[in-house]
Amino acid sequence: MTSATNIEYCANHPGVETTLHCNKCGKPICSRCAVLTPTGYRCKECVRGQQKIFVTAVWYDYLLGFVVAGILSFLASLLAGLVAGIGFIGWFLIIIGAPSAGAVIAEGVRLATRRHRARALFLTVAAGVVLGALPSILIHLIGFNLFGLIFQVIYLILAVPVVYTRLSGIQLFR
Repeated sequence: MTSATNIEYCANHPGVETTLHCNKCGKPICSRCAVLTPTGYRCKECVRGQQKIFVTAVWYDYLLGFVVAGILSFLASLLAGLVAGIGFIGWFLIIIGAPSAGAVIAEGVRLATRRHRARALFLTVAAGVVLGALPSILIHLIGFNLFGLIFQVIYLILAVPVVYTRLSGIQLFR
């Protein structure tokens, strides 16, 4: 005796047999199409649709976030250049001040964009931070001020990740 079984094939790969289904839409999916979520396996289309719910930024948020980040970063980079002239204590001030400046920039952008979210917005703001520090970097480069240039690089290395992580909500520790 043979048992009658329904053989199902993946909706995206018709040649692949599967017994797995998306737990949201019920579509048959293979292991290449399956995305493990906390509630079970879902197809990539359902996951993509769920992620779009969290994108709330509108077109002017990108411009506003870029400008606010650029202005605040310009001011912070000027302060970083002033700290470079202090001497030994300036190293401590830049290591403490750059992440703090990043937090202030992130909160200023968050306030300006009314807490709208999008990955592209976070990247645009990070680019605004870098471009806001560019005039100060060029001044130190033209003046052959090595310590000022080093302090600007330290500022960017410490501030940009802080801005991105604070805006995107990445939590390193729970």
